[in-house]
Amino acid sequence: MAAAPVWSVDPRTGKQREQVAVEATAQEVDAAVRAAHEARGSLADRPVRAAFLRTAADRLRAAEDLLVEAADAETALGPVRLTGELARTCYQLRAFADIVDEGAFLDVVIDHPDDTATPPIPDLRRYKVSLGVVAVYAASNFPFAFSVAGGDTASALAAGCPVVVKAHPDHPGLSELVARVLRTAAAEHGIPAGVVGLVHGFEAGIELIGHPLLAAAGFTGSVRGGRALFDAAAARAVPIPFHGELGSLNPVVVTEAAAAERAEAIGAGLAGSMTLGVGQFCVKPGLVLVPSGSAGDGLVKSLTDAVSRTEAGVLLDHRMRDNFVAGVAERVALPDVESPVTPGAGGEHTVSAGFLTVAASKLAREGAHDLLLEECFGPVTVVVRYEDEAEATGVLSRLPGNLTATVHLSAEEAAGAGRGARLLQELTPLAGRVLVNGWPTGVAVAPAQHHGGPYPATTSTSTSVGGTAIERWLRPVVYQGAPEALLPAELRDDNPLGLPRRFNGTLER
Repeated sequence: MAAAPVWSVDPRTGKQREQVAVEATAQEVDAAVRAAHEARGSLADRPVRAAFLRTAADRLRAAEDLLVEAADAETALGPVRLTGELARTCYQLRAFADIVDEGAFLDVVIDHPDDTATPPIPDLRRYKVSLGVVAVYAASNFPFAFSVAGGDTASALAAGCPVVVKAHPDHPGLSELVARVLRTAAAEHGIPAGVVGLVHGFEAGIELIGHPLLAAAGFTGSVRGGRALFDAAAARAVPIPFHGELGSLNPVVVTEAAAAERAEAIGAGLAGSMTLGVGQFCVKPGLVLVPSGSAGDGLVKSLTDAVSRTEAGVLLDHRMRDNFVAGVAERVALPDVESPVTPGAGGEHTVSAGFLTVAASKLAREGAHDLLLEECFGPVTVVVRYEDEAEATGVLSRLPGNLTATVHLSAEEAAGAGRGARLLQELTPLAGRVLVNGWPTGVAVAPAQHHGGPYPATTSTSTSVGGTAIERWLRPVVYQGAPEALLPAELRDDNPLGLPRRFNGTLER
């Protein structure tokens, strides 16, 4: 493949700013993966890699002004949003360092021989080991939190896996800067620079997924791109795990009682959630079931007022802007679809927020309106007006897998009366995170978090946010009958590393 210049582009004008790199050749991709493979041993020591993660967080925070300026120039997301995202990224790195120090993620289980069991149990010692080199395909809409130093990279390094990042073309200059910071942090702990590789270019991404030394991959992006890489990962001579986040509609159900109780607040909250970050969040509510009648009308009026006051904004690049404008136009042209606030082109380089409405009966069966059941990336949502519970259930039954599903209940329903419990049961098969009386935008980095869902939301059952994201890059191995002197320290009876474990059936802290 021929190398081509990689330019930093200003999304506010669509003009090239500066050349920051060149697209990686097949030979350069190979070199990056091999360098990462050779760096595996440097991450074997848990205290060293925990210290590396903390130093990486410190160095990123120290470079905040430079990094936020570079990120804003390439994404137009604004200093306030980007400063917060960088803080989240640093927190995430430190959180994984704490997980590495604790050691519970190794899932140590030791069973001594028991001849009285049926069948007899031999000496068995189980824990988890690192997979190897991980490819990380960076996201466009989170240049820090889901990119070079984001959750996939942080969790992989925490697991002891070197990474090779395929930079997103929307922020190549920032990607170079962040990779440099991570390598500087690595050097402070004697870790080779190859532990964090970085490549640019579409063809480089294809080369990367097929490299024989690659052990796993993480992806955040479109259904089309993610599915192509997922299929490529499965078609390899040796298939590898592919943890992809592809797309999500993030449905919301508002009960009639909830709409009657607080229509104005729900409408305003929906407007804030669907327009946050110019609608470029993977958990943006894209389809909202609202009851017909006066209560629902009040909610729609509140939504209309709030969205009408929202200023036009800049999307991450002009390709996304073109896709948004075309996608909205295609949806507006559908029969019986109304547009109380028409979204679309807000200016030469901006887009305006808006929403569409349609009767639930139009989505009850397969047809032209199925387009409304697909994600449209940008500041738009679809309000589906339903007549009764059966109509709402009929629409929900046609939805694909999602990252989130939300229900807004009245105070009485939330206390256990009415259909609240039934709705939670209906929504649970649809998503990895189910919210009650909230909004899905905003994904807390916490041990109990799950950011994933049934396909096409993700290609696996894992999470890309929260402490358990580390599990994607590990595999269990059991030693049977191994002499104590040959065992790794993690599996010895005297527990020299002080790890939490299950020892002969008893959980030890």
